[in-house]
Amino acid sequence: MSHIWTGFFRKFATAAGNKRGAEGMENPGYSAGSFDSLHHHHRPSSEDDDDDDELVDIAGATLDFTSMDDVPPLHSEVHEECSSSSRAASMNGNSPIKLVDPLEDPLLGVGTYEDFNTIDWVREKSRDRDRHREITKKSRQSTMALLHSISDAFSGWLLMLLIGLMSGALAGGIDISAHWMTDLKGGVCLIGFWFNHEHCCWTSNETTFQERDQCPQWQSWAELITGTSEGAFAYIVNYLMYIFWALLFSFLAVALVRAFAPYACGSGIPEIKTILSGFIIRGYLGKWTLIIKTITLVLAVSSGLSLGKEGPLVHVACCCANILCHLFTKYRKNEAKRREVLSAAAAVGVSVAFGAPIGGVLFSLEEVSYYFPLKTLWRSFFAALVAAFTLRSINPFGNSRLVLFYVEFHAPWHLVELAPFILLGIFGGLWGALFIKANIAWCRRRKTTRLGHYPVMEVLVVAALTALLAFPNSYTRMSGGELISELFNDCSLLDSSQLCGYKQPTNTSETGVGNALGDRPADKGLYTALWQLALALVFKMTITVITFGMKVPSGLFIPSMAVGAIAGRLLGVGMEQLAYYNHDWLIFKGWCTPGADCITPGLYAMVGAAACLGGVTRMTVSLVVIMFELTGGLEYIVPLMAATMTSKWVADAFGREGIYEAHIRLNGYPFLEPKEEFQHSSLAVDVMRPRRGDPALAVLTQDGMTVEEVETLVESTHFSGFPVVVSQESQRLVGFVFRRDLLISIDNARKRQDGIVGASRVVFTEHAPAQDPDAPPPLRLRGIMDLSPFTVTDHTPMDITVDIFRKLGLRQCLVTHNGRLLGIITKKDILKHMAQIANRDPDSILFN
Repeated sequence: MSHIWTGFFRKFATAAGNKRGAEGMENPGYSAGSFDSLHHHHRPSSEDDDDDDELVDIAGATLDFTSMDDVPPLHSEVHEECSSSSRAASMNGNSPIKLVDPLEDPLLGVGTYEDFNTIDWVREKSRDRDRHREITKKSRQSTMALLHSISDAFSGWLLMLLIGLMSGALAGGIDISAHWMTDLKGGVCLIGFWFNHEHCCWTSNETTFQERDQCPQWQSWAELITGTSEGAFAYIVNYLMYIFWALLFSFLAVALVRAFAPYACGSGIPEIKTILSGFIIRGYLGKWTLIIKTITLVLAVSSGLSLGKEGPLVHVACCCANILCHLFTKYRKNEAKRREVLSAAAAVGVSVAFGAPIGGVLFSLEEVSYYFPLKTLWRSFFAALVAAFTLRSINPFGNSRLVLFYVEFHAPWHLVELAPFILLGIFGGLWGALFIKANIAWCRRRKTTRLGHYPVMEVLVVAALTALLAFPNSYTRMSGGELISELFNDCSLLDSSQLCGYKQPTNTSETGVGNALGDRPADKGLYTALWQLALALVFKMTITVITFGMKVPSGLFIPSMAVGAIAGRLLGVGMEQLAYYNHDWLIFKGWCTPGADCITPGLYAMVGAAACLGGVTRMTVSLVVIMFELTGGLEYIVPLMAATMTSKWVADAFGREGIYEAHIRLNGYPFLEPKEEFQHSSLAVDVMRPRRGDPALAVLTQDGMTVEEVETLVESTHFSGFPVVVSQESQRLVGFVFRRDLLISIDNARKRQDGIVGASRVVFTEHAPAQDPDAPPPLRLRGIMDLSPFTVTDHTPMDITVDIFRKLGLRQCLVTHNGRLLGIITKKDILKHMAQIANRDPDSILFN
């Protein structure tokens, strides 16, 4: 969509200059006219009953507005130093009285944004163009300026390199730690407690091929405590130790999140999507969130809860990007440029999560990014490459692969098999639609009932329930990655897995090519495994609904893939046995001869995993690429495409929202979905404020108000910005001014400019009007005013207005009639209007 965005941008933003307006809607960040309120993030005043609550629940985390983790845009120390030095100069008589004009003397904090507000994309892009134009102009004047220009151009690539290295290193550490702590629930390595089960038995000479994971160096907790691994008592000891470690890990995870970083819970992808659309959540990508999310992600995955680490790794990578952005001025001071970096970081997160760098880039483009220019595509590709290389160098799985479940299938697929693949797509779509409705209902119940008041207890109860039910079944006891690896596995002659419990061939003619075997009849071991898989399917489908959204880091990719892989493996074995016993049927004739390797159950598991993940997230292109990067099966792209597209169609029939969009709507974020069509025939006058019966729109006049009158207006309202008109009578539009910029400028003028008092006239014109000689000097604020605010007429169709908001990333748009100001439309107004059309509660849109 970047070309559409760019087209609109060129058409509408040529005259935007360097200043854009602010969003004219409720902003709880200001309840007083003093600039001091900007230095400390405080709770909203009790008067704003219709605004955000004092505690806002984001992604399942109850957050207090008094805490700020990220680097704020204002630094009071610098401001005070500047103000005190200015006052000192005036007192000493060394400085004449000077009219402060923000246009000539930019003030610290002007043009920045308050928390839980939306950025102005047009203004940010204009600033970046002006900065780049200035650097290019200076580069022709001196060698140092030329070197600065080169370093500025190179800084983006250097930043991508650092993000890739940091994210790859963190992902490798998370993988290794999670593998070790998961095995810790079953036992400990005697030659070094830091070895996981597999590494502990690598060097042992006493392992057999059938029991390759059994060695004297690794002992279960029952062997350590009772001295034996056999019998009912040993089983109970192992059972209790499994539950103990699960509860300990889950308690540590939820306690750390609750105490140090409430933003570290959940998947993070809904919030990342909202932030990339221009919303500001300070602290969500801060250093404390990164530290706590990295630690608690390991604990949550190791506890055995039905969750994955892939979604949270996107959040981790974006935290790395945000922190590293502060090393480079052009990314630190420009919110739009920073979001380009975060888009690339989302690609890095998927790259290290799945070992799929190309799939990561496509995931960022298809699923999370709002603005994705070609330059960001190249840099995403480079960053994903560096991250994948770093992860491969660490080799966390010890198999020289980027992922735990890399498999290769030996038999090609046949056209007849498209029918069961499409059937898996239907199952994935139904499961995705059911899961979204059930999970959103559960999360809404958590937010609206007493259940949400006890997050620690909820996590402990779910962890205990999961461990209690998972331990008896070997397929639910193992981690999600190991389960998928087992289900994707293609049985070979020497395989000892229970899923390969077939009757052995009586002669060599029944063996297939190489290690692969022809289709064989199922034996008792396979029937047992199928029953266990059926129970595991019901368990995973149920427990994942209540697990996703708890107060611990929780991804959805692995649980969804596990559900689909189980269903696919069950169907694959069924097809395999059908082909073995009925190879003379018409559908099998000509390609499935007796003893041939016709059906590959592991392939069905892979297709089922893609179908279920597609049904839940509505991913298509990126999902197919991720799946074939995972498995190395390029020849299986068509089955994956068929199943993924079918699952999307089926799921869309029950609702067009994926799980991330549903959670965005549940949390009330101001996110305009670019894929959603606006089909209502309303006009701008139907959506704008003020409505009939409402008080008149609060406006400033260009030269008819005093400082005291402006401050009174600001204190008596809670809007984020004000239109500037010629006079109250004419209502001819002049421009738009940000509330934040207004407060900062007035406060600075009182401290730095002599003579500014409450009776001083506020002037937005180019030349100050004539006034009495005894009158105090005027306060010129033309520099902070947006001279070209976006306007539409009252008869503009809302579908066009919505398109402008989407493609230009607007905060607000003014409505005029024959040049006279009628009202204002904000992003929040549009979202409320769309909610009303869809018969949803418009008050569910909480933020600006």
